[in-house]
Amino acid sequence: MGHDLYAALEDRLVRYCIIDTQADETSATIPSTAKQYDLLNLLVEELKGLGLADVELTAYGAVLATIPATVDKDIPTVAFLAHVDTSSAFNATGVKPLVHRAWDGSDIVLPDDPSIVFSASEMPYLAKKVGDDIVTASGTTLLGADDKAG
Repeated sequence: MGHDLYAALEDRLVRYCIIDTQADETSATIPSTAKQYDLLNLLVEELKGLGLADVELTAYGAVLATIPATVDKDIPTVAFLAHVDTSSAFNATGVKPLVHRAWDGSDIVLPDDPSIVFSASEMPYLAKKVGDDIVTASGTTLLGADDKAG
C-alpha cells in the first residue's frame, strides 16, 4: 500500500475513533444515541467526497452507498457492513488514539493507565505485527475501532 494511501487511512481511523459513539442499552431508538449521528454524518460526507453514488443515511442509522461497476459483466455484488456504536460499559469521551510507529515488539504500556499492558508474549496475534504501526487507546477509554475501521 502506498504511503499516501496508508497515511490517509490512518488519519480516517484516528478521526473516527475520537468521535464518541457510545451506545445506550436502555434506549428505544435506533441508533441508540444521537451522538452516533456525528460519525454517521461524517461517513456520508466522506463517501460523497470519494465519489460514491446513491449515498444515503437511513432512518435506522444505516449509511448506504454504491460504487458503480467498472466492468460490463454480470458479477456478484459485494456489501461492506459495520456498526458505529461502542460499548456502553466503558468511557467513550475523550478518546486519545496513539500510533505506535514501527512497533519493536516490546510491551505496549498505555500511558493513562499503566496497568494496561499489551504483551506479544501473551498475545500471539500481536507478536506477528512487529515492525507494523499499532494503534491503541491511551488507557482510559475504548478505542472503538473494531468496525469504525470498516
